[in-house]
Amino acid sequence: MKTIDQFKRSEQTDTFDEISKGVGHFDVKGKTILIPEMNRIGCHLMAGVFRGFGVSSFVMDTYKGLDMGKEHTSGKECFPCIVTLGDILLYMKKEEERLGDQFNPESYMYFMPESGGPCRFGMYNKFHRIILDSIAGLDRLKIVTLTADNNYSLDGLLPKEKVLEFRKAAYLSVVIGDALDRLLWRIRPYEKKEGEADIFINNAIERMTEFFSKYSSGKNLHKIVDELEEIVKKSREVIDPDIPRKPIVAVVGEIYVRSHLKTNQDTIRMLEKYGAEVVNASVGEWINYITYDQVRMAKRDLKIGLKSLRIKDIKDSLFRYLKYSMTLFYQYMQQRKIYRLALKYIDIQEDHKIGHLEKNLKNNNAFSFEVGTEACLSIPSALEYARKGFNGVVNIFPFTCMPSNLTSSIAKPLMSRLHTPYLDVSYDGSFQPGREPALRTFMYQAYQHFKVNGRA
Repeated sequence: MKTIDQFKRSEQTDTFDEISKGVGHFDVKGKTILIPEMNRIGCHLMAGVFRGFGVSSFVMDTYKGLDMGKEHTSGKECFPCIVTLGDILLYMKKEEERLGDQFNPESYMYFMPESGGPCRFGMYNKFHRIILDSIAGLDRLKIVTLTADNNYSLDGLLPKEKVLEFRKAAYLSVVIGDALDRLLWRIRPYEKKEGEADIFINNAIERMTEFFSKYSSGKNLHKIVDELEEIVKKSREVIDPDIPRKPIVAVVGEIYVRSHLKTNQDTIRMLEKYGAEVVNASVGEWINYITYDQVRMAKRDLKIGLKSLRIKDIKDSLFRYLKYSMTLFYQYMQQRKIYRLALKYIDIQEDHKIGHLEKNLKNNNAFSFEVGTEACLSIPSALEYARKGFNGVVNIFPFTCMPSNLTSSIAKPLMSRLHTPYLDVSYDGSFQPGREPALRTFMYQAYQHFKVNGRA
């Protein structure tokens, strides 16, 4: 007979399995993929990739449904969970109003990836599933997820023969999105006319999205890269050469809030208002980290297999090690290609290699990749930027975010030791009266650092 504890565990497993039924890898053929906005540029390029493979895809309006997200949450959830929930609820409500009796939730699929713990991001889609199931009709809306546990495998979403092709185009969209973001942050503080840089980049987003829609499938990715080169060339025309270079500030932190303009109340623009040139951590860095971690774990398992002489385990871990090493090599190669192309015309900041960041952590005995989460990237990135001569570091994150609070507790004293201005900025949807004075004070410190030490 089962004990009470066994009954409880069985009941919990059944409940979790029930929640997970509408979450996973589903064939997207004939469906419309709904993508929540995070990184403004990269999300639109990713939608273009889906369309390039014949899958209807749109980036949903964001932050307009925040009240709906709050209505279905308690406030204890991670803030991006509330924002993205509001985005999908508002979109589906508007579609029902627009289509009336023709509205069919099964025509759509909501795109919400995940990662493992201890970050709560891994539970967003499960929580969203519970909420959608509680609303009449929306229980038929499936949630498509990709997981960091298998390096965001696309198996089951697309025909097998298209998966590798799609993955290459998708990664390119991430890297080009990052490059365009960094191009914007490089030219906007020095624009000849206020608003000119934003107009230029908005036009570039439209153009690049169109090119991804046209050329993602097949062997035409070079046409996308060629168009990027034309955009980067023209970007120099926006810059006023008479404006002297400004203090340079690095942004690290939780990937969604640091990337989502409305959630972080456009912190980068506020920093620019008070005299900064800013470099935000990239989305590509996270993708590379996930692949690097798969290499690291496969290498660890291979060592264990060799010690125990388990042939099957040795073969499995060796296969995974080679597979993910080749993937990581390809990603680095593509990323380096895009940044070097841009650097022929303008000095934007390149990305770190993940192995270098891990070495930074080990050398400083500051943190471990065994723990995981974005703290693995934010802490060593802050160290790297400080040692390169950046004039300040800002850590942006959701209020109560555990990985970012870990980053704060470790990075803050390290920055103090390196005499680099540092600021934590958390967001939960409220408007804090002290936010602007805090950023202004930070920028005063960054400017003093700039006067004494110059810039990177």
